[in-house]
Amino acid sequence: MAIPVAPLGTHPLLIFLLQVSLLLAAAVLLGRLAVRARMPALVGELAAGVVLGPSILGATLPGLSEWLIPQQPEQLHLLDAVGQLGVLLLVGLTGMHLDLGQLRRGGGVAAWVSAGGLVIPLALGVGVGLALPAGVLPADADRPVFALFLGVAMCVSAIPVIAKTLWEMGLLHRDIGHLIMSSAIVDDVVGWLLLSVAAAMAAGSLGGVDVALAVGTVALAVVVAVVLARPLVGALLRRVGAGGEPGPTAATVVVILLLFAAATHALRLEPVFGAFVGGLVVNSCAGLDRKALAPLRMVVMSVLAPLFFATVGLRIDLTALARPAVLGVALLVLTVAIVGKFVGAYVGSRAARLGHWEGVALGAGLNARGVIEVIVAMVGLRLGVLDTAMFTVIVLVAIVTSVMAPPCLRYAAARLPSSVQERRRAEVLS
Repeated sequence: MAIPVAPLGTHPLLIFLLQVSLLLAAAVLLGRLAVRARMPALVGELAAGVVLGPSILGATLPGLSEWLIPQQPEQLHLLDAVGQLGVLLLVGLTGMHLDLGQLRRGGGVAAWVSAGGLVIPLALGVGVGLALPAGVLPADADRPVFALFLGVAMCVSAIPVIAKTLWEMGLLHRDIGHLIMSSAIVDDVVGWLLLSVAAAMAAGSLGGVDVALAVGTVALAVVVAVVLARPLVGALLRRVGAGGEPGPTAATVVVILLLFAAATHALRLEPVFGAFVGGLVVNSCAGLDRKALAPLRMVVMSVLAPLFFATVGLRIDLTALARPAVLGVALLVLTVAIVGKFVGAYVGSRAARLGHWEGVALGAGLNARGVIEVIVAMVGLRLGVLDTAMFTVIVLVAIVTSVMAPPCLRYAAARLPSSVQERRRAEVLS
């Protein structure tokens, strides 16, 4: 006879409820303030965790901070569980809303831009990771794996931030807007693949056989998802959606995303990679009632995602920047991130025979790291590849690049003439 497990204690439950309430309230409030200041909501949501974490509350009121955010693993794991659910569904929704048709329409130009925007910052990030002094690396980190994680963080782009920026600036109907989104989709897909390979390498040794096995496992997961899982998912969604009620469809999609995440995790790949692939599979299924997913999207974007970013903010320790070595590394990594992505996208655009200002606009637009880089940082921290100081540095890069991308893109786009076709698209959308 199995011994029943004792329920969660009264005090841990009280602390958990207070943590979720305060973090969500602060994330929503500061997120709205960030939007009013013409910044991504992500900035305010991360700031909520910074305010309630060691950077501010822990430094000014350590007693209250220890009571509200105790460092016992069991208590922190409750918040982690909520954050993990939020990020998995957020990544899955991202995959579900990628316009793969737009990627096909972008054609070879997007491939050139993405190649430059991926290869150059990836190489620079890996180079910086290999050259940094040992004192700024985590004690047990394998330097090549650390360097690869840093390279992945440098080369990713954030589709949610980019899409929102293009929409607010009225550029989604412009040719440059289509090119930016097409290139960002390629960056996103390749970025998740690289992250999964890097995570698999971090979980094992770094021999050539292990690297090949990691790459092969990623490829196998994608093939199985497309060939075997896609028809089953499509049939299941059509059957569930036949009743016309949104609830069963939304619940089924959540189950699918979490099962994909569990499957890749069992293969020693990152769960977020599985959630992303699951979102792509759902996205490719014909007959999916997307209106039925509106309630799920609202809950994820309004509740679970802000909670995830607030929990990320709890792990940011800005006091680490008071150390000259860490501050120097932060400035170096930020410079490499901005310059590498801009130069890479610009070189790729010029190779595709685009004009100067088109290249500038592409470099500015693709520089926003946002959500994706934050997730890369969280994965690195969880695997022990990054310590708190380097985690803080990478998240700061995500914030700074997401804030600076809109004004830089606005400056470049203003210098691009509008074609007749673009004006017609604008009339249709208005």
